[in-house]
Amino acid sequence: MEIWEVIAVFAAGVGAGAINTVVGSGTLLTFPVLLAIGLPPLTANVSNNLGLVPGSISGAIGYRRELAGQWPLTLRLAAGALIGGLTGALLLLTLPSRAFDAIVPVLVAVALILVILQPRLSRAVRERRARNGVDPGGRRHGGPVLFTGVLLASMYGGYFGAAQGVIYLSLMGLLLNEDLQRINAVKNALAVVVNGVAALVFVFAAELDWFVVGLIAVGSALGGQIGARVGRRLSPAVLRGVIVAVGTAAIVMLVLR
Repeated sequence: MEIWEVIAVFAAGVGAGAINTVVGSGTLLTFPVLLAIGLPPLTANVSNNLGLVPGSISGAIGYRRELAGQWPLTLRLAAGALIGGLTGALLLLTLPSRAFDAIVPVLVAVALILVILQPRLSRAVRERRARNGVDPGGRRHGGPVLFTGVLLASMYGGYFGAAQGVIYLSLMGLLLNEDLQRINAVKNALAVVVNGVAALVFVFAAELDWFVVGLIAVGSALGGQIGARVGRRLSPAVLRGVIVAVGTAAIVMLVLR
């Protein structure tokens, strides 16, 4: 690799780690860079996934305060993330990408709409539950709908992963009566599970560029800490705006890719 390629991959890793911690979609930074330096798409995808694992761990550690009191919820959803991430990784190694390429921009667009409407929708759901004599806080763990949604989003995450954080945030924002920053902390923990189990599959079953993995790993770990410092200081309204902006950029890049 040329020195400029080394710098570009490392910088993309830093940016991806920060963006993944705040919102998600960091893969949209690293993946095009890896293609630009000449890696085959599958090698770029699996190397990127493994390299981003330290960034996911770094971001989750950065948000550890917001995880306080949420471990029962996190562990429950992590089971779905584990199954989904493993399934997605195996699908990546066996299936063509056309089906996912077609449906992913639609999923991200729906997720963005839910993020935008989440305060109004959540309020309407709480008011309806109150009228029906049900706890307005809703199910503490989001019920089977959230578990199933996380499982399906994690399948996509194990397969490619761009904007999976946006989908997680929209699902939990709608189905949980929680602050958006605390929801983001759970999202980061789930990302560790999905990226970790997918990476484990790729280590044994796919061709990796270990130098690229190392560059992204170091960069994303640094970016995860930067993202945690910046993200936790954003108000819910600003954080929601960031999610929408990043998600919109993700849709454009996914359509053009």
